[in-house]
Amino acid sequence: MAIRQVVLIQPRRDGRYFGRGTSEPYTLMRLASLVPQEIPVEIWDEDLMDLPIHTLGKQDLVGISAKTLLIDRAKLITQAIQRQGATVVVGGTHTTLVPDEVEQWADSIAVGEAYTTWPQIIKDFDRGTLQKAYVDESWAPLDSGVAVLQDRVLQQVNEHKNYWTPYLEITRGCPRNCTFCTAIRVSGRTMRLRPVEEVVEEIERRKISRFFLTDDNFGLNFKLNPEYMESLMRALAKLPLKGWTCQAEQMVADFPEMLTLAREAHMDKFFIGFESVNPANRKELGGKAKGNIERYRQVIKTVHAHGIGVVGLFVFGFDHDTFDTFQQTWDFVRSSELDSVSATVLTPYPGTEQRQALLAAGRIIPHNTWERYDTTHVTYVPKLMTVDELTKSYDWLCRKLYSPPVMVQRGLRQLLRHPVPKWPKRAIAAFSTDIGYRREFGYRYS
Repeated sequence: MAIRQVVLIQPRRDGRYFGRGTSEPYTLMRLASLVPQEIPVEIWDEDLMDLPIHTLGKQDLVGISAKTLLIDRAKLITQAIQRQGATVVVGGTHTTLVPDEVEQWADSIAVGEAYTTWPQIIKDFDRGTLQKAYVDESWAPLDSGVAVLQDRVLQQVNEHKNYWTPYLEITRGCPRNCTFCTAIRVSGRTMRLRPVEEVVEEIERRKISRFFLTDDNFGLNFKLNPEYMESLMRALAKLPLKGWTCQAEQMVADFPEMLTLAREAHMDKFFIGFESVNPANRKELGGKAKGNIERYRQVIKTVHAHGIGVVGLFVFGFDHDTFDTFQQTWDFVRSSELDSVSATVLTPYPGTEQRQALLAAGRIIPHNTWERYDTTHVTYVPKLMTVDELTKSYDWLCRKLYSPPVMVQRGLRQLLRHPVPKWPKRAIAAFSTDIGYRREFGYRYS
């Protein structure tokens, strides 16, 4: 079968926000860039468009990438495409975690990173020898480069017009083993690093001045790969960047010299996983958080002293949590000077230790859809609370965290840490993170 075109689809989640998408299809952009130049390729982001499925036919190869939250939508899209006679390959986080489930309805599945298997999938489809499953969990090093974004892909996606914040990847993997996290199951436990010159080249070619790093735990490299980080920071400092953000853990505060380099490299905020203010939960947190509030305060103070903001990430619903945990978190947030706050409900994703333990105890709430696995719904039976009590406690906290007066207070506090002439450029960054989390909480009622 001669291939006519390749189409890559990102299922709908957020829609447009003031005319732009909030979740750039960065992974699909890389996969699209692996398609040979002689084969037409398109990226369809359902947040930005109605999918023209009626235009597809039997010579078209379609790839869909979906996380657990969106896998049901991916299934519906797949079935509609199959009725058109086209072939669908499904990959992404959920497929990697539970391949047997997705394999039942997809024409083929891509387990793992797919950077090596995707080109083979295209060849096999073109020859009429497509296999039922392709697996790439070798966690290959990134020093040989990942898929360079093709100009035709950048022109088609038009990220400056269509998306609020460009995504970028510099490292991949996380050696931590938090019981509730899928990172090591999806990206491996070994921290892998892209060549600094390749990162700089991508930033310059994409002409991006702001970006969010998709890396699972970028800040851990302060400890694990200091020479690489120094080289990277010095290279980024030379670029005309307006700001960038990344995910990290508390130990970044223990490296003041690296924090100085990060600020010189135009870093704007760390998203730091404090996870819980309850010390009894520390066994679940993979060694990166221990519920030590005084330590949390010192981390925030130290990072702020270097001119970098802190977004605090918290998870609720561990076995030792009660309503007091929510109250203590609210008391801490009010006095901590955090710049933004993420509050999520513990979600037992497939493939995690947390889910296996809850399944063994009969505590997973039966379900025939994954739509509630969005970190804002309770999907299991808590240990010291009822489902209703955990739900109401979470709602109580979020209504306080994301009330307009509280969000304005946090935003203004961020602005006050900078000279007045810089306020116009920093105004969006001061409020956008909280606004995004408020919208996420709002999905509970949509």
